[in-house]
Amino acid sequence: MSIVVRDVREHELDSVLALNNAAGPSILPLDSARLRQFFNSADYFRVAERDGTLAGFLVGFGSRRGHDSSNFGWFAERHPDFMYIDRVVVASRRRGGGVGRTIYADVQGYAELRYPVLACEVFVEHDSDTARIFHGSFGFREVGQHVMPGTGIRASMLTKGMCSYAWVRDTYGDALPDEPWLTQPRPADEARLATGTR
Repeated sequence: MSIVVRDVREHELDSVLALNNAAGPSILPLDSARLRQFFNSADYFRVAERDGTLAGFLVGFGSRRGHDSSNFGWFAERHPDFMYIDRVVVASRRRGGGVGRTIYADVQGYAELRYPVLACEVFVEHDSDTARIFHGSFGFREVGQHVMPGTGIRASMLTKGMCSYAWVRDTYGDALPDEPWLTQPRPADEARLATGTR
């Protein structure tokens, strides 16, 4: 009954798309082209497996790479350097079983070595108490609200300071130790490097 978090594989994108679009009104729907764009450009795109089955995923973008989401833009106007969680989805049958906590611990471990702030949002219009409590238990706090253009959806904008970032930055700068768990690129990064695309 272990939970394993790992990089998404290209052949899993259809399953990730189905999981996203079955998540309900608290997650914006995606099409395959948009998901492919995430696969090619996200800093962090990982899935959680429980008992060998896809149980959830998280997509994140660092401020240095950029992202065309209005919520990302809201944070970019206020923070010079941050990691943004675009979406996290846990399969309905797996909610409450630790999948969300496990994948959040993983993205935090990724972010704290690279960015001083971890950012995300929770939609206000939907029943968001559970999501707010979940994020609050991880140390996220509301720093404002934003109405998403074209949707009218109001989002509670949340941030969390990465307490280890300053030490890592002061100690290592841009040169993290050559350890696979720190430096290994995602498959999409490897494909971009091989083709010379960004």
